[in-house]
Amino acid sequence: MNWSAFEGLLSGVNKYSTAFGRIWLSLVFIFRLLVYVVAAERVWSDDHKDFDCNTRQPGCTNVCFDHFFPVSHIRLWALQLILVTCPSLLVIMHVAYREAKEQRLREAGGDSCRHIYTNPGKKRGGLWWTYLLSLIFKAGVDMVFLYIFYRFYRNYTLPRVVKCELRPCPNAVDCYISRPTEKTIFTLFMVATTCVCIVLSLIEATYLVGKRCQECLRAGGVESRRHSQDCPISCPEPVGTGGQVFHGADYKPPTATIPPTASCPNSLPEEESLS
Repeated sequence: MNWSAFEGLLSGVNKYSTAFGRIWLSLVFIFRLLVYVVAAERVWSDDHKDFDCNTRQPGCTNVCFDHFFPVSHIRLWALQLILVTCPSLLVIMHVAYREAKEQRLREAGGDSCRHIYTNPGKKRGGLWWTYLLSLIFKAGVDMVFLYIFYRFYRNYTLPRVVKCELRPCPNAVDCYISRPTEKTIFTLFMVATTCVCIVLSLIEATYLVGKRCQECLRAGGVESRRHSQDCPISCPEPVGTGGQVFHGADYKPPTATIPPTASCPNSLPEEESLS
């Protein structure tokens, strides 16, 4: 595994993620990927070899193992991790597409050309939808795999002994699973981390939608205030009077005393006017 390339991908995902996305990435990398690579593969490595049934009938053990373990835990977890991490890579590819498009435009028109994207990594327009749909997809994938695990292994636990009556077994035989307690602990741990990742993805999606709605409302308020300043509201004239207001015969107009003010000369003295 090329860890330098993997580190570059992680840094790119971390760069274009929110705070909730960085927590999700840390949880997936530390508590799911590393646990899968370091510990889970070794626990399930002897899964088929140590599945013993109390019969010598040829083929009975294989049939019973295939019935109780139709898909291996390890392969299901590997498929789940691949599907969960792919949407984050799509976000990086979308940002790279924006940067390449901006670079081509700059090469064609020069540095003075108008920029299509002020910040290619800013979640606006199509990139916002890509990021939001990636969160919904990741949460949906985790939910689907939780349901699959629950259907295959009831209550996410593995029993110590299972009874098998399938052909070619001569009768009901007892089959014993290797390391059932350890496998149950790892299964519950992976289920718990998956639930936390689902909650984080839904919280991040809600945060993105709420922030976008808040920005739209703020922009609408600023636009309405600007419109009210450009178009001041005038007092309406009485309807049907042509702008004239009629009063009764006994109406006396209000009188106001005008304080005396210093008179402003219409012209300057002759000496000042000539200077």
